[in-house]
Amino acid sequence: LPKPSCCARSVPQLTQLLSVAAEKVTSLGKDWHRPCLRCEKCNKTLTSGGHAEHDGKPYCNHPCYAALFGPKGFGRGGAESHTFK
Repeated sequence: LPKPSCCARSVPQLTQLLSVAAEKVTSLGKDWHRPCLRCEKCNKTLTSGGHAEHDGKPYCNHPCYAALFGPKGFGRGGAESHTFK
């Protein structure tokens, strides 16, 4: 199994990772180990096709993408109460 471009782990770490989750997913035009496809902001594991993208990086739809890149102001986008520092 070729090493997906998402992962910089060593071969022993890859072997352990692949024994836990042997499937690869394709998202954003790249192959990922399932556990490596994570939100850039909160680090939550994402599903292929079930997330947002900004500048080629994956984000969970809510709250991260909405809070970082969605409409601003009260009542817009549903992420008013979620702020990042």
